[in-house]
Amino acid sequence: MTDQGFPTAEIDTSRPHPARMYDYYLGGKDNYEVDRVAAQQVIDLFPDAVPSALGNRAFMHRAVRFLAESGVRQIIDIGTGIPTAPNTHQVAHEVSPDIKVAYVDNDPIVATHAGAHLLGAGNTGFFLADLRDPESILSHPTIGRLIDFDQPVGLMLVAILHFIRDDEDPAGLVAAYRDALPAGSRMVLSHATADFHPPETGSGDAIDVYRQSKATATFNLRARAEVLGLFDGFELVDPGLVQLPLWRPDGPAPAEQELARVGIYGGVGIKN
Repeated sequence: MTDQGFPTAEIDTSRPHPARMYDYYLGGKDNYEVDRVAAQQVIDLFPDAVPSALGNRAFMHRAVRFLAESGVRQIIDIGTGIPTAPNTHQVAHEVSPDIKVAYVDNDPIVATHAGAHLLGAGNTGFFLADLRDPESILSHPTIGRLIDFDQPVGLMLVAILHFIRDDEDPAGLVAAYRDALPAGSRMVLSHATADFHPPETGSGDAIDVYRQSKATATFNLRARAEVLGLFDGFELVDPGLVQLPLWRPDGPAPAEQELARVGIYGGVGIKN
């Protein structure tokens, strides 16, 4: 059994899982052979998968800090992934230790690490659920314990919506969460795109690995207009929806060489 009471037998090691592949891109070791094989195939076909993943992680840190500094005191992080320090609550607590964070993921391996890395001080929680079932997430007891929907909420959908197929209605899913949030809430969202990587860069072949390896989710690249549509009902904060390194960089503006290797959009919106 895991710290969260889930049988470790529930962890499917026969198929690659995007969370564990992402862990491999970041240089982590919380993955299985099936994940390493698929992730390395992606990297061999599309080396920019690694700087894109690293850029996504750095964006998450900056965005969480922005949430905390803008007064948000409660965060729902859906698609948490395998913990890689610093995690959402660690970044947020550097600004304000009273911020509450509810972590959600659909991979039981994340639960095996939750006790050691995601939980503590009574203001964090973790539970297994799927983004595609908003009702089960929003009505979960952990959400009820940590989140007050009468106050602004930070909703994090970082590098998760590109694992939702068009027929699963990603915009409709985002709208379901948006409608549960009070005005003044923030949404942090990042999403992979092919806008900066033409087919000859191997991006198309790389995403085929997810399908051919029978990974637990397919990879679905979307153009900027499609990603922008996910922010319906939110007002984007400056600098808008941009390549990740361009979103409020900590230092000098990123060089063109760095930008060319990051195929992910990111932005933060405030609910009207």
